[in-house]
Amino acid sequence: MTDITDTIDTARPPAPAPLPVQPPSGCPFDPPPLSNLLERGDPHDEFGALRAEEPISKISLPDGSWAWLATRYADIRAILGDTRFSSDTTLHGYPLSGMTGGASTENRGFIRRDPPEHTRLRRMVTREFMVKRVEALRPEIQRITDELCDAMERAEGRTADLVEALALPVPSLVISLLLGVPYDDHEIFQRLTGTLLSRTVTDAEREAARIELRDYLDQLVTAKEADPGDDILGRLIIEQRQTGEITHDEVAAFAALLLIAGHETTANMIGLSALTLMRDRATAEQLRRDPALIRGAVEELLRFHSIIRNGPRRVATVDVEIDGHLIRAGEGVVAAVPSGNRDESVFADADRLDIRRPNAQHHVAFGYGIHQCLGQALARVELQVVIATLLRRFPAMRPAVPVEEIPFRTDMAIHGCHALPVTW
Repeated sequence: MTDITDTIDTARPPAPAPLPVQPPSGCPFDPPPLSNLLERGDPHDEFGALRAEEPISKISLPDGSWAWLATRYADIRAILGDTRFSSDTTLHGYPLSGMTGGASTENRGFIRRDPPEHTRLRRMVTREFMVKRVEALRPEIQRITDELCDAMERAEGRTADLVEALALPVPSLVISLLLGVPYDDHEIFQRLTGTLLSRTVTDAEREAARIELRDYLDQLVTAKEADPGDDILGRLIIEQRQTGEITHDEVAAFAALLLIAGHETTANMIGLSALTLMRDRATAEQLRRDPALIRGAVEELLRFHSIIRNGPRRVATVDVEIDGHLIRAGEGVVAAVPSGNRDESVFADADRLDIRRPNAQHHVAFGYGIHQCLGQALARVELQVVIATLLRRFPAMRPAVPVEEIPFRTDMAIHGCHALPVTW
C-alpha cells in the first residue's frame, strides 16, 4: 500500500516548471520487462552501478521536470524516515508520476498527507491491521484458499490460470470481507484498478476510471452510512463519521486506499512467488520439507521482487543533506526500493533468492517510516497461507508455457503477471 493510491485523486495540479538540469543518460528508473528481473538482469545491473558510482542521481520525469533518485538502502531509509520529506502531492516540486491523479485537497487518502493529519487519520484504522487481529483471520484466509484450490483441482485438464484462479481471488475476497464490500462488485474495482495503474492508457481513460471509482465509492459509503455493518467501513462510520471526526469523502478515501491496495499488491506477489518457486525446485522442496521456513521465505520473496517500482516519492520541505548531497526545499526524491533491497552492503549475495537469509525481514518492500504499508501484516499472512498451500497441494505444478510467453505486467505500475498458465 505504498504508492498506488495517488490514482484516486480527482484533480491534477499544474505541473512544476521544468528545472534546467538534465538526468544522466541511460536512466534505469523506467523498468525493463519483469522477465529480465527474474533472470537477474536489468534494472539491477544499472542500479548496482548507480549504488557504487552515483547513489543519489538525477532522473527526468514525464512532465519535463527532474527529481533525485536514491538507490542505496541507507539513503532510502534516511529519506523515508525523515518527516522533512513530504508525501503531500499538493506541494510544489512533488515528483508526480504519469499516474498521479493530482492534489484534490478534499479527496486525498491519508498516505498523501503529513502529520498531524496523517497521524490522526491513520490511527483510525491502525487497530484493524495489528498483527494479533490479522493472525485471528488466518483460519478464514486458509478456508478461502482451500476452497479455491479445491476448484482448481476439479479443473478439466489439470490446468489453470493461477492469477485468475487463486492469486487475485484470495486478497480480493479477504479485503471485501474486511471492508464489508459485496464481493459481487470485485470485477468493478479490479477493472478500475487495472486502468488506474496502467502505464499505457490515455489520460482521458484514466480520468474516466477515476470518476467511475469515485462514484462507486460514494454510493458504497452512502449505503453503509444508512446501514453500517460489523466491518472496517461500518466501524469508521459509527465511530468517526457519525461523531464528525471525518467526512463522507474521507470515508470514501479510506475505502479506496484499503480496497485497491488491499488486493492489487498481494495478488501480484502471490503470482510472482509461485512462479519463482516453480522455477526453483530445490527451494520449493526445502519449504515442503520444513514448512517453518515459510515466514522467512515470504520476507525474502518480498525483498527479491520489490514489485512496486515507481516510488515511494517525496518532496523536501527544507534543505536536507543526504550522504553528502544537498537536497533543497522543493526538490523531489524517488526512493528506488528495488535497488535498496538489492544493496550488497546490507544483503549479501543480494541477487540470489535465499529463503534462509538471516536479515531478509529488514527489506523496504513495504516502505519505511510513518508511511510504511498499513496492511503489511495482512499481506504477510495471505502470502504465507497461499504459498504453503500451493506447495503442499500441488507439488508438481509448473508453468504451462515457456517463461518468455508469460504476459508480465510491464505496462503496469505494479509488476506481476497478467496471467500465469500452470499445469500439474
